[in-house]
Amino acid sequence: MTQSILMVLTSHGAFGTTGRPTGFWLEELTVPLRAFRDAGLAVKLASVRGGRPPIDPASTTATATDADLDALLTGTAPLASVDPADYDAVFLAGGHGTMWDFPDDEPLARLVGAIGRAGVVAAVCHGAAGLLGATTSTGDPLVAGRTVTGFSDAEEALAGATAALPFSLEQRLKALGAVVEVGEPFTPTVRRDGRLLTGQNPASSAGVAAAVIDALVLA
Repeated sequence: MTQSILMVLTSHGAFGTTGRPTGFWLEELTVPLRAFRDAGLAVKLASVRGGRPPIDPASTTATATDADLDALLTGTAPLASVDPADYDAVFLAGGHGTMWDFPDDEPLARLVGAIGRAGVVAAVCHGAAGLLGATTSTGDPLVAGRTVTGFSDAEEALAGATAALPFSLEQRLKALGAVVEVGEPFTPTVRRDGRLLTGQNPASSAGVAAAVIDALVLA
């Protein structure tokens, strides 16, 4: 039976009160999407509100796009309509937009928690904000005691983003009991803790995708 993966994107397009546009980071969608398709996985895209999610304009030159990407983005399903039982894995793509709508989205928290009980949960970069609200079957934070990574405080500072953000992703993960390991800024860094897979930044997209495929093969 073909295994299925749900790729989740932000629906938030404003960078705080700066007036700058943001959204999801294109590379963090397209690189894993190609890898998953090449591995024979069935892939579906969803976003917090459904419909076409915003692309961070700073990321549009980072990678070539797939021929059908426009149609895929136009048709993303709203998270509230997604049944987690339909998927073997969930992949949370990053981009600064996730910092505003991923953490407190109840459908996302339920979906990640449900898939995390038997399947593979993966996040890259700011996509780890989608792990913050997820819990285990006992009600504990999904990340408590787990080794994870995500876009670091050092990287936020180098990107000039710190002051505009609603919180520090690195510190919020630590506050939930996660063991947060970060590498040098903007270098590929992937952490695997059982079926919980995380990557630090856009450069980690391919590595996280490979880890997801490996985890599904071993499942």
